[in-house]
Amino acid sequence: MMGSFFNINLKSRHRQIFGLIKGHRGRFFLSMFCSLLISATTAASAWLLEPAINLIFIEKNMLMVNLFPLVIIGLYMIRGVGIYGQEYLMSFVGQDIIRKLRNRLYNRIQDLPISFFQQEKTGVLMSRITNDVNIIRAMVSDTVKAALRDCFSIFLLIGVIFYRDWQLAIIAVVIMPVAFMPVVKFGRRVRKFSTRSQEAMADMSAFLHETFAGNKIVKAFGMEPYEKERFADKAMALFHLEIKNVRSKALSPAVMEMFAGLGIAFILWYGGTKVVAGTSTPGTLISFIAAVAFLYDPIKKLSRANNIIQEGLAATDRVYDVIETETTIREAENAVHIQKAPHRVVFDHVHFRYDTVDVLHDISLSVTSGEVLALVGMSGGGKSTLVNLIPRFFDVSQGRILIDDRDVRSISLTSLREQIAIVSQEPILFNDTVRNNIAYGRPGATDADIAAAARAAYAYDFVQRFPKKFETTIGELGSRLSGGEKQRLCIARAILKDAPILILDEATSSLDTEAEMWVQKALENLMKGRTTFVIAHRLSTIAHADRIVVLVGGRITETGTHAALLAANGDYRKLHDMQFVNNAETAQKESAGYS
Repeated sequence: MMGSFFNINLKSRHRQIFGLIKGHRGRFFLSMFCSLLISATTAASAWLLEPAINLIFIEKNMLMVNLFPLVIIGLYMIRGVGIYGQEYLMSFVGQDIIRKLRNRLYNRIQDLPISFFQQEKTGVLMSRITNDVNIIRAMVSDTVKAALRDCFSIFLLIGVIFYRDWQLAIIAVVIMPVAFMPVVKFGRRVRKFSTRSQEAMADMSAFLHETFAGNKIVKAFGMEPYEKERFADKAMALFHLEIKNVRSKALSPAVMEMFAGLGIAFILWYGGTKVVAGTSTPGTLISFIAAVAFLYDPIKKLSRANNIIQEGLAATDRVYDVIETETTIREAENAVHIQKAPHRVVFDHVHFRYDTVDVLHDISLSVTSGEVLALVGMSGGGKSTLVNLIPRFFDVSQGRILIDDRDVRSISLTSLREQIAIVSQEPILFNDTVRNNIAYGRPGATDADIAAAARAAYAYDFVQRFPKKFETTIGELGSRLSGGEKQRLCIARAILKDAPILILDEATSSLDTEAEMWVQKALENLMKGRTTFVIAHRLSTIAHADRIVVLVGGRITETGTHAALLAANGDYRKLHDMQFVNNAETAQKESAGYS
């Protein structure tokens, strides 16, 4: 209906937005009644002109002079109630629809694969959830309000005015509305709640940035439901603030209308008294009452509503572009659940292509339960891509990855990722307490379990130095901690998760010598009894691995122990000698005082 009224071609996704109003039928129909009240009082104001003129100005009836101001006051009181009711109810509907749309959009983004986050900018995704849905809210609530109130007003006013006097109708159309003084008190309330809403929005933006940037950890620890719940809580808090803001905004025009009624009542009484006394002419008062018709205002608002609809439809397209994005990581219809236990991992002729680039070529590899397998090679060789295929951050282009002879694509994502813990080169922590960061993969963990994990990760001592110990908030992405401290908390998190498969993606490459020593000790505790994949930049850190695999250009060129690979004089020996020479030169410069 709205699309045909404004001559707009609505797509299915646009109709879905307006279709969400059906969930608020009660409030919607009550808002329609409030709109009818507003329009009826507008039409009644015009209709009262005729008896007012006849009884007051012509018949000079003093009883009517005293009665009509009371009628006007009552009329505008009803009008004020209608304005408040319509503003509050439709804004409530709009805000609740947008809260649900925000949750739906965020949940969808969390469920999309890692490749989606590599293609999209975090700020753009945040804008979809914050700015774009706000524009949609304006379209849903403001344009529906305009369509209800202003259309009712136009039809009723035209009917009443032309029924009374077509000449009077022309006067009503051309006269501009009277401006009323704003209510300062409500303006201050609106500013206060608006400030709090902006602060809540800023908090939400910081939360979104963290969870999007740390999406790999969220998925690796199976915490999508936890993050969805946290976001829903923040959205609800913002929703309550917005409703308080709406109530203040709704009161301001309602009270202004009431004061306007008092002003008109006074002028009618005062002007009527002068007419009866013969000191003024009926035309002076008639020209003012004609302005009450206010026909120009709803027409002007309807023309502006079209612009709001166009902006809202564009925002709807941007939001639904994300909601309708298909995930490339799909679960099998009869996906199985596997239990936590030691696992064997097999790469069976695995190929992987990213866009148009071949990253991995015919990788065949079997890793036994409890084995520590190191992956080395130059940057861009495919090491990180290979281990990211295990938790299905990506899917193989060809071949299979098996866990205990079961294709990972046949395993439910939840149980698959329960088997895997990751410690990456960039430690991903959240702006929360130390306790909650360690317990991220096990929200129900006891204090004793958390403390034990911290001790095993050599993090307990430095945590005890914090003012609030485990209840200390560590800042955005752990900004209040050193690199080594952040990494040890990540290791404690992985220890507490107690997953049988462990992925260490250059976990010590960005640390200094002392920090690396502590982190290496923590990693030794973490690796005990687990099937471990270690991506290492410093070859000295993987010398004691059970097996080392050399990846060059996405292919396995060598496999063996540290000693055997050195003796083979192949790619591993080249990497080793290159690193040895670089380390020797660095040490020589340091001793000479150049660095």
